[in-house]
Amino acid sequence: METANEIEKVILVNVQTRQSDDLFTYELEELTRLTETAQGEVVAVLTQKRDSHDSKTLIGKGKMEELVHLVEEFQPSTIIFEQQLSPRHMRNIQEQIDCKIIDRIQLILDIFAMRAQSKEGKLQVSLAQLNYLLPRLSGQGVNMSRLGGGIGTRGPGETKLETDRRHISRQITEIKKSLAETEEHRRRSREKRQESHVFQIGLIGYTNAGKSTLLNRLTDADTFEENLLFATLDPLTRKMTLPNQFQATLTDTVGFVQNLPTQLVHAFKSTLEESKVVDLLLHVVDCSQEFVAQQEETVMGLIRDLEMEEIPLITVYNKKDQMHPDFVPHLHPNIVISALDESNMDHLKDFLWEEIKKLLVPYTKSVSLLDGGTLLSQMQQETFVSSIELDEETNDYIVSGYAKANSKWLGEINLNE
Repeated sequence: METANEIEKVILVNVQTRQSDDLFTYELEELTRLTETAQGEVVAVLTQKRDSHDSKTLIGKGKMEELVHLVEEFQPSTIIFEQQLSPRHMRNIQEQIDCKIIDRIQLILDIFAMRAQSKEGKLQVSLAQLNYLLPRLSGQGVNMSRLGGGIGTRGPGETKLETDRRHISRQITEIKKSLAETEEHRRRSREKRQESHVFQIGLIGYTNAGKSTLLNRLTDADTFEENLLFATLDPLTRKMTLPNQFQATLTDTVGFVQNLPTQLVHAFKSTLEESKVVDLLLHVVDCSQEFVAQQEETVMGLIRDLEMEEIPLITVYNKKDQMHPDFVPHLHPNIVISALDESNMDHLKDFLWEEIKKLLVPYTKSVSLLDGGTLLSQMQQETFVSSIELDEETNDYIVSGYAKANSKWLGEINLNE
C-alpha cells in the first residue's frame, strides 16, 4: 500500500463531449497539475471523444478494455477521472479494474485535506469528503479496502471510513456541530472588525494566481508561497498600511478553480463569507495563463453565486514578467504588475489608494482643543485623517479626511461633547 508521502503512479481519464479541443487540453493540463499537487505522477492518459457519457462506465466498452490494458502495463495505484463518477459508474468500473478509482472532485477534496491547517478548515474538508463518500459507499469496492493511503483518501477518519452508513452519518452530525461553534466565533470576529470601521479588502482569485505572494508583499503575513494549486486554504487576515499611512485589513481566501465542486462551495461557505463583508475585492489574475478569460469567468461566476456582485472590485493582473503573448485585460479597473517587483508593488499601493479613496466619503470636522486628544486619536484609527489644523480664533482642531460611508464620524454627532 502506498503511503501519503510516496509518489503514486496515476492514469488520467478525460472524455471530450462539447468542449473545444483547446479547452479539453486545458482541462487535462489542470488535472495533471492537480494530480502533481496531490503527490501523484501521471504515467498514462486515456482520452475519448463522445457525444455523451456512457451510462455504465462513462467511457464505454471499447475504451474500458483499453483502460484495463493500461492498468496491466503501468500498474498504477490510482485512476483519476476528470468527469464526476456516479455510484453506478464507480461500481461498474471497479468490477473490471483492481485499483483505486477516484474523480476530479475527490482529488480536489484530497488536496484540500492536505492543505487545511486550522481546525475549521479540517472540519470543513471532512464534512465535504464524508458527504461525497456517503452515497458512493456501495460502489467503492477496492477503494474501501485501500482507504488510509494515498491520493483520494487523506483527511477525515482515514483509519475509520467503514462502510457503516450510521458511523459516517454520526461523524457528519458531530462535524456540523463543531463547525457551528467555530462559525459563531468567526461571526463575532467579523462583527468586531466591522464595528472598528477599519477598511476591509478581500483577496480572491483563481488558485495559484499569486494571492499569497501579494498578501506577503503588502503585509507582514509570511504565508505559504509555492507554485502549487490550493497553496492557501485557511483564510488569513492581516493589517496593511499604504504609503500615506492609510490602514486596511487584507484577507486571503481559498483559490477558486473551474467547476469547483458544489460540495466545496457549501463546505467553505463560512470561509468565503469572510469576503462577503469586505469593502473592496482585490481579484488577482495570473496573466501568464493562456485561458485567462476562462479563469476570470470562474471567479466572477462564483462571486455571482455568493451574491457578492455589489462589492466594488479591482483586478490585479499578476505575473507581468511572464505575461502570455495573447494576454488582453478584460476587467476594469485593473493594474498589471509582478508581485515580485518592488517598484510594481509601490505602483499597486498608489493605485489601491486612488481606488479606495473613491469608496470613502470626505469629511471636515471641528474638534475642541480642550478634549480633542482622545477624539483625534480615535479618528486617526477609524478614518483616514489627511490634515489637522488649529483654528487659533476658536481653539478648535479642524480635521479633514476620509471615512467609510457607514462611519459614525460622518453622522450628525457633536464631537465636542
